Amino acid sequence: LAEELLCFVWEQLCAVLVSDRGPWTHVRFQRSGLRSTDRRADAGGESLAGTTGSCCCASNVAKREEEAGGVRQKEQNMVLVLCIGDLHIPHRASDLPAKFKGLLLPGKIQHILCTGDLCVKEMHDFLKGICSDLHTVKGEFDEAAYPETKTLTIGNFKIGLCHGHQVVPWGDLDSLAMLQRKLDVDVLVTGHTHKTKAYQYEERLLVNPGSATGAYSSLTEDVKPGFILMDIDGSRIVSYIYSLSADGEVGVEKLEYTKNA
Repeated sequence: LAEELLCFVWEQLCAVLVSDRGPWTHVRFQRSGLRSTDRRADAGGESLAGTTGSCCCASNVAKREEEAGGVRQKEQNMVLVLCIGDLHIPHRASDLPAKFKGLLLPGKIQHILCTGDLCVKEMHDFLKGICSDLHTVKGEFDEAAYPETKTLTIGNFKIGLCHGHQVVPWGDLDSLAMLQRKLDVDVLVTGHTHKTKAYQYEERLLVNPGSATGAYSSLTEDVKPGFILMDIDGSRIVSYIYSLSADGEVGVEKLEYTKNA
C-alpha cells in the first residue's frame, strides 16, 4: 500500500500538466525504482487504479484523501518553468509530438525558457500561447532577433539561458561551468546537443532540455524527443525530465536540487 500511495502522489504532482478532467495515461514514472503505467486519477485525485474496494479500509481511503489534499495544496504553490528548445521546424521535424502537445496546455505553466532554434514564428507563437512569459535566446538557425544570452530571476534562483553552440566543446561540463560563472547564475539552461539532461555540477544546476521534436543534431541522429519542467519552490528545484521512447511512451525522471544558503 505504501508503494501504491507513493506512486499515486507522484502521478498527482505530474498531473498538473493535464487538463482538469483529462486522465494521465501511458506515462512511465521512474522514482527510486518504482514504475507505474496506465494509471488513471480524476481531477480531485480520489481514485487510484489497481486498488480494489475489497482491499481498502476506511482508514486507507482517509490517508489517500489526506495525501491528495496535500498534493492539491502543492499544486497551488508551484512555480512551473518549462525548459524547451531545438525544435528545428520545419527543416528537421514537421511538428511537436502529439503526446507532448497533449501535456503542454495553457494555464499550467508560469514561465517558459527556450534555448532557441525554433526556426519559424509559428512555433514562437505556439509557445506564447502556452505561457505569455516566454524567454528565448538565439539558436544557430533562428532568423529572429533573439539575444545570445539572457538572465532572469525566478524565486530564489538566478537563471541563465543560452543556446549552447557558443560553448566549446559542445556540452562540455567545464566549459558550461565557465559560462555559468561568467553569467553569475545558479541555474544554466542550454541546448544545442539535443540531449535531455539535468545535473548538479560544482554545486550549481545545469539543465539541457534537449530537442522537443527529436530533431537530429550535428553530434547524433539518434535523438529522443524531450523537455524539462522545473518546479521552483523557494530554494529548491525539482526537475521533471520528460522523454518520448521509440514506441511512443512518455517517460519521466526526477532530479532534486537545493541551493546552498
